Formats: sequence, structure tokens, C-alpha cells
Amino acid sequence: MSTSPTTDQVEQPPIHVQGLEKSFKQLKVLRGVDIDVARGSIFALLGSNGAGKTTVVKILSTLLKADAGTARVNGFDVAAQAARVRESISLTGQFAAVDEVLSGRENLVLVAKLRHLKAPGTIADDLLKRFSLTEAGTRRVATYSGGMRRRLDIAMSLIGEPPVIFLDEPTTGLDPEARIEVWQAVKELAKGGTTVLLTTQYLDEAEQLADRIAILHEGRIIVDGTLDELKRLLPPAEVEYVEKQPTLEDVFLTLVGAKTEKEQR
Repeated sequence: MSTSPTTDQVEQPPIHVQGLEKSFKQLKVLRGVDIDVARGSIFALLGSNGAGKTTVVKILSTLLKADAGTARVNGFDVAAQAARVRESISLTGQFAAVDEVLSGRENLVLVAKLRHLKAPGTIADDLLKRFSLTEAGTRRVATYSGGMRRRLDIAMSLIGEPPVIFLDEPTTGLDPEARIEVWQAVKELAKGGTTVLLTTQYLDEAEQLADRIAILHEGRIIVDGTLDELKRLLPPAEVEYVEKQPTLEDVFLTLVGAKTEKEQR
């Protein structure tokens, strides 16, 4: 049976979320989240620890059920068509899910075989080349650097060419050089037409990668826009000796701080 969405579904955003709510006992984690992600774009969901970013990803990847609201991924309802959603996505968590005993190539071949794909060796070699891992392909993953493991992890998630990929804080714990390696890999995904939803607490990561950025604070999206649109939310740049443009960090701290202060009154 084909898992391709219908024409009407294709015309919808590949990720559409409306009124999403989720509580754990008395703790309200999501309080009505609305998100639309354009096809072939990188969308960054930015927020502090505990803001609800991972909860959103778990609901969209069918690992968790929402209490209220609707969500569609690749045109399929995450609640009513969970199997179709799972066939349309790939999820990369906060820690690389690779087998350190196997080589990089063996990891890729294994996943391709588990997905019953033809020519798993060819698929593995193509992905090793795409992620600049060809020379390291025959080495055990235990010898890889953090950046190489994460690139391999992302490569594994692309086997089967899913149209939508979720990256949940993909550079957590990586050094600056490894983070840049992962950033380049993510940019290449979008260039290839993959729709990427990225969660992060690193402001510079969202600034470097995202076509659009949403700030999730205390279970709600408090702002959603391009980097330039978010910067325009602050007062115009002041010119003294040099012109200082607001950074994404300025926007985030101003909006979150103002929201928190207002709620405490």
C-alpha cells in the first residue's frame, strides 16, 4: 500500500500543528501550540530546558499522544494515521544511536537491510560520501569523534529518504568544531528538499540554520517568524561609534523575560 499523501495533503504544510495540549498529571507542558512548517525548510523550535520542545517532537513522531489539538505530518494525522506518519519521518534524538562495535558502513547497511531496501551497500556508500565519511567508513564507530558520530546518526536517519526529519537538540554535548560539522549536514538536508524541524536551546544554532524560528515558553509559542522579523520586535539599532544590531539572544531574553515578569504580577 502506498504511503504517499494525496494531492490535497501535499498542498498542506508538511508539518501542521494546531491547539496542541499535553499535561503530565498536574503539570501542563503544552498549552495550545500552533506550528506550520514549509516544505523543504528548516524550522527551529527554540526554548529553555523544560519548555516542552521534546514533548512536541514526541507527539509529532507518534511516540506520545496529545491531550487536545491536532497535528499532521506529511499530510497524515498523527493520531488517526500513526503508521503512515512513521513511514514518512525520521527522528534523531539528543544522543547518537549508533552501534560502536560496527563500522560506519556496517551501521548504514544494517539499517538499510532492516528497512528491506534494495542494494544496501550502495545506499551506505552514497551516504558516507554525502556526509564526508567515506575514509572513515570501514573504521569502528568507537574511534569516531563526536561530530562524526552525529553525522553518521543523521545519515542513518535518511535511509529510505523520509520527507520529514525531526532533530531533537542534535548538537548537545558537541564541541564547537563538531557543531559546525552537524550544521553543514543539516543545511544539506534542506537543500535536498527534506523538511527539518529542529529543537534547540542554543540561540546561535537557530540563528545559523533556521528559515523560521518559534520560541516556545511555558508551553506556548510566544513568537514565530524569520530571524529578521524577530529582530524587528526590538527597538531600532542605536548608532554611537558603531551600529549594534540586536542578536537572536537579545530577542529571546527580552521576550521570555517580559513574559515571565508579566505572569509573576
